[in-house]
This record gives sequence, structure tokens and C-alpha cells, in this order.
Amino acid sequence: MTQTYVALNDGNKIPQFGLGVFMVPAGGQTETAVYNALKLGIRHIDTAHAYQNERSVGKAINKAMREGIVKGDDVWVTSKLWPSEYGEGKTAAAIDKMLERLNIGYIDLLLLHQQFGDYKGAWKDMERAVKAGKVRSIGISNFESANLEDLMNAAAIKPSVLQVECHPYWQQTELKKRIAPYGTVIESWYPLGHGAKDLINEEIFTRLGQKYRKSNVQIILRWHIQEGNIVFPKTVNPQHMKENFNIFDFELTDDEMNEIRKLDGTKRYYNVSLEDQIKTLGAWKPAD
Repeated sequence: MTQTYVALNDGNKIPQFGLGVFMVPAGGQTETAVYNALKLGIRHIDTAHAYQNERSVGKAINKAMREGIVKGDDVWVTSKLWPSEYGEGKTAAAIDKMLERLNIGYIDLLLLHQQFGDYKGAWKDMERAVKAGKVRSIGISNFESANLEDLMNAAAIKPSVLQVECHPYWQQTELKKRIAPYGTVIESWYPLGHGAKDLINEEIFTRLGQKYRKSNVQIILRWHIQEGNIVFPKTVNPQHMKENFNIFDFELTDDEMNEIRKLDGTKRYYNVSLEDQIKTLGAWKPAD
């Protein structure tokens, strides 16, 4: 099974398929899920300070390294800073704490998790962390308002990725046009529409699944790969993990890709205004 990579605007190459650990409890569940993913050949793990399981991710990676399953440079780890950590000086300290929690030497990709707070001050510290060798690539998550261009204009190092909701019902076509001049690429959370049955059971995915002898989920994930999106579906089920990753032995035709593109604009599953995001998320702080 051949893993695919995406070339970032900073010259780094990121594994296009990974495992997300959002809402996976810290401790045994996260450690087991990450360890199983690494044994399968998955080489990209997506976590965040807000997920409260970075230490568990690091423990699983270090265990896999001790057992010879992976080498240090094989695994790509993404994590994210929360807005309470934004600001010059404050962000630098938060990065050092993140490095301590992960305990894997450096961070492959560091993102701003939300689009509010002192994101420009945080970005300056992130750029310094790249120059110091603490972080390889930097990017953003959930920046879809005018704050996107505001940060782009202030950034010396342009964001390598933008992580947002993206799936066949909401393909982020216009957002991709906005970030194209910077060489920024899309990472998809909710790649399966949060497991929504209406999306997964679309007739086209059933028909293509029968043709290629794949599940509807595998067809959707394959569509993402061919669209150039980076995906990291969350699961702690080893069988589902294996099936999700088994998408590199077939290819959709151009006509089939175009047919799936016609689903765009149907719906998005997370539609919250910036004002409501600030009200809901702004006061919360993840524990160290």
C-alpha cells in the first residue's frame, strides 16, 4: 500500500492520509489508536492542545520507535495552539510546553486552532519557532473570515495548510481559490461529514463502491486524495482504521470525480458565525 504525500509551500512533504484523535480520551485509548495506526503504516497523526491527549500521542510514537515500527522522521505530527496561547512571548512559551507534552523532539506542523485572539502576535512566535528548528511547518485552522487575508498579509512565512470542514457536500471551492496564491493547501476535518448517513449513503458512492469493490467511505476518502486534500479520519476501531487506509490501490476516473463535484454546496455540518465562535470558545482554556 503506497502512501501519498502533498508538497507544502515551504518545501516539506506531508503524508496525505493520517489519523485524527479529536475527542479520543487521553491515556490508553489514544495510545492504542495511535500505536495501531503506526503499525498499519499510517504516518500522520493530528492532535491539538485542546484535545488534551498530546502526551498520549507522544507516548505511542515513542513506544513504536522503541519497537522499531517507525523511525523518528517517519511520523508527521500536527498539533494546534488554542487562542488563550496567542500573543508574542505567550505563544513561544506555549510552544515549549507543547514540545514537552509531546516529547518527540520537534513539531512537524503547528496550527492556530481558531481565528480569533491575537493570532498575528502568535504567528510571529511561530515563525521564530520555525527558524529555531522547534517546528517544521506552520499553518492555520478554521480561518474562513476576512481574518484569513489579514493574517496572510502580515505573515512572512505563509501558512502551509488551512484546516477546515471539507467533504463532498462542502468542497471549499471558493476558499481554495482564496488560498491558492499563497500555495496553501486544504486539510479536511469532517472528511466524511462527521459520519453523516445522508452523505455516506449517496447513490454515487454506493454505485462506485460496487464498481471498485470498496465501501462508500473508501470512495469518499479516495475522492479527497485525488482532490489533493489532506485527510485524517478519526477512529479507534482497528478494522475501520485498516479499511480507511486501504484506498491507494484504485483510482477514480475524471468523469467520476466530476460527478462527485456536482454534490458541492449541498450542506455543511458546522455552521457557526465568528461572533458565536468567540462567545462559545473564547473563554475556555485547555489545561497544561
